[in-house]
Amino acid sequence: MAVSAINASHEAVHARYEAVDSLYRETRDIRLLGFVLFLCSDVVLFSMFIFAYLYLRNSVPNWPPITKGGVQLPRFDVAFACINSCVLFGSGATMHFAMESWKHLNKAAFNLWMIATIALGIGFLSGQAYEYQHVPVTWTGSTMGASFFTLTGMHGFHVFIGVIYLITLYIQANRGVYTGSKYFGLTAGTLYWHFVDVIWVALFFLFYLW
Repeated sequence: MAVSAINASHEAVHARYEAVDSLYRETRDIRLLGFVLFLCSDVVLFSMFIFAYLYLRNSVPNWPPITKGGVQLPRFDVAFACINSCVLFGSGATMHFAMESWKHLNKAAFNLWMIATIALGIGFLSGQAYEYQHVPVTWTGSTMGASFFTLTGMHGFHVFIGVIYLITLYIQANRGVYTGSKYFGLTAGTLYWHFVDVIWVALFFLFYLW
């Protein structure tokens, strides 16, 4: 009788977990689609600002533009931007390794790569804050300055949100929220972080190389 009760209990637990797994599989693709659509909306947002910047840039005869005093504005510091960009792109690599470590159930490596990603993200934001204090333009001083601060500031805000998101994911992962087969939050975090990397490629080319 006791054995039958234990078996029945095990079967009930197994059925409950099967139902949870089935629900997770059914909703995972829907949530992924929703998150991808969210990223697409962000692409549209950045695209509008970039096209506005291109329009303003092509509406003046000289670039960098000439001030009212007849002085041409200097270009941005490419060398510093390259270093700061490498920091951000490096964080994309560490985020990839963190995700792969989780898939292979290597929690120690996951923690190491996640901490590295968070640290590099903070490093990029620190570099951007330093650059803001030394750029040769102001927000209201010129079209160049307004465009620079608007686009890079909007990107920096996304990186800031991303860092908070990654810290949350790190805490959740170490509290057992995710498993080896259920880790949609980590997948979303990885996609988001690669998104800010890709956006920065476009901004780096527009403001520093072109």
